[in-house]
Amino acid sequence: MAKKLQKAQLCIDRDFEISKIDERIFGSFLEHLGRAVYEGIYQPGNKFADKDGFRKDVLDLINEIHVPIVRYPGGNFVSGFNWEDSVGPKEDRPRRIELAWNVVETNQFGLNEFMAWCKKANTKPMMAVNLGTRDIDAAKNIVEYCNIKSGTYYSDLRIKHGVKDPHDIKLWCLGNEMDGPWQIGHMAAEEYGMKAGRAGHIMKLVDPSIETVVCGSSSLYMDTYGEWERKVLECSYDSVDYLSLHTYYGNAEDDTPNFLASSVAMDKFISQVISICDYVKAVKRKDKTINLSFDEWNVWYHSNEQDKKLEKWCEHPHQLEDVYNFEDALLVGSMLITLLRHADRVKIACLAQLVNVIAPIMTSDTGAWRQTIFYPYMHASLYGRGTVLNTVVKSPSYESKHGDAPYIDSVVTADDENETITIFVVNKNLTDDFELTCDLRQYAGYKVVDHIVLTNDDLKAVNTEKKPNTVAPTEGKDTKVEKGILNTILPSKSWNVIRLAK
Repeated sequence: MAKKLQKAQLCIDRDFEISKIDERIFGSFLEHLGRAVYEGIYQPGNKFADKDGFRKDVLDLINEIHVPIVRYPGGNFVSGFNWEDSVGPKEDRPRRIELAWNVVETNQFGLNEFMAWCKKANTKPMMAVNLGTRDIDAAKNIVEYCNIKSGTYYSDLRIKHGVKDPHDIKLWCLGNEMDGPWQIGHMAAEEYGMKAGRAGHIMKLVDPSIETVVCGSSSLYMDTYGEWERKVLECSYDSVDYLSLHTYYGNAEDDTPNFLASSVAMDKFISQVISICDYVKAVKRKDKTINLSFDEWNVWYHSNEQDKKLEKWCEHPHQLEDVYNFEDALLVGSMLITLLRHADRVKIACLAQLVNVIAPIMTSDTGAWRQTIFYPYMHASLYGRGTVLNTVVKSPSYESKHGDAPYIDSVVTADDENETITIFVVNKNLTDDFELTCDLRQYAGYKVVDHIVLTNDDLKAVNTEKKPNTVAPTEGKDTKVEKGILNTILPSKSWNVIRLAK
C-alpha cells in the first residue's frame, strides 16, 4: 500500500529571534559509573590506548561530535566522593567502596587525568563538588587546587602532582540531585539551599570568574518538585548562576507514539522551571536572571532489569548499558529541538552520558561504535550554531498522554556570520511521509547544500560492533528552493537536517 503524503509548513522571520545559541547546550556527561570511565575513555593496555591510557578510537568519535563541555565526576557518584583521593601518585590512591552504585572505586583515573583527557577531547570541564558527605571547605579547596596559579597550599600541591599550570575550571555544579532520597547526604530544600549558597559564595571568593549550577529537582515527578526549586533559589540566589534540570524517558510499554511525544512533556517542564526562576527573581527584586542547566537528559530504560542482577563491590561492571534503537534516536532528535527552542534560557545541557553508560558511543576491547542516538546529537552539535529563530510549525497533531503532539517537530537556526541556515525536523508519523514547505524569500540566494536523513523501516533496529551501520544517515532527495520557497519530502519516522548556504 502506497504511503499517504501529508503536508506541513514552517514559518520563520529572520528578525524574530529567540536567542543566540550557547554552544554548551550540546554538552555531555561522564560519571564514575559502569564502564563510562574505565574501559570507556580510559583503558591502559588496550590496543587503542595512547601513552596516557586514553582510548584513541573513542576520542576520534567524541571529536566527531565536537562536545563543548563534559560534566564530571557525577552524578550520584559525586555525593560520596573525596576529590583528594583522585590526585597524586596512583600507587598512593585509596580503593574506596562507592555507595551510590555499590562498586569499588580504584581512583586510578582522577581529576588531573580528566583534565588531560579534556584537552585531547577538545572539550571543557563542568566540575561537580560533593555537597553530600563533604562541607563547603572541601568545595573551597578543590577550586584552589584547580584555579589558583601557585603560592598556596592546594595550588602548590597541584604543582607537586606534576601539573604546573592551573586548570582554570569555569563551571561548577553544587552537588547532584540533593532532593533524592537515594542521594548520599540527601537533605531538605532549605538545608541544601543554604549549604549551596554558602558553597557558591566561598568558591567565588577563591575565583570570582567561575559560574555555579545549583540543583533543581531530580525529576518532574518528585513530590517536592516546584517547591524545591523555589526554596533552594530563595536561599542561594545571590551565589548561583544556573538551576539544573534532569529528565529521562523510556518506552517500557512499547507505545511508540506516546514515547515520541515525550518531548511535549520536556517542553512543558522547561517552561515551568523558567516560571519558578522568574517568580523568585520578582519576589527577591533582583536584576539577575537565573538561567537553566539541563545537565542530565536522555532515553533510559533498556538496561533496568539487567542492572538488578549486578553483584556488589566489583569494579566498573557493565552497568546502565542501554542498547539504543532507531525510535530512541527520533526522540533524542526531538529533545535536542526542544532544548534549542528554549535557547534563551537553557544555556547548558548535558546528554547523559557519553560512553557505554546510557551513551551514544559504545566500546569493547576490540573497538568502538556509534549508537543510533549518536547521529542527532552529532548533527545538532555540528550545525546548531548561530541564532535560534522563532519557528512556527503548522502540522497535524495526534493525542498522547503528554497532550497534543505535532507529527512534525522542528526548529530553525541561522548563522549570519557564515551565511547558513539549518532546519532540524523530526517526522513522528509512523506511516506517512510529509511534504514540508518554508518561505525563505528573506534569505535570497540561499540554496540547499545538504539534506541528511536518518530513517529505518524497523523502529527497533540497533547498531552493534558487528553491524555498526544498521541505522546510519543517508542523503535526502529532491530538496530544493524555488522562487524563495523550500520544498522537501520528510520520510515517515525520520530525523532530518536540511542545511542551506548563500
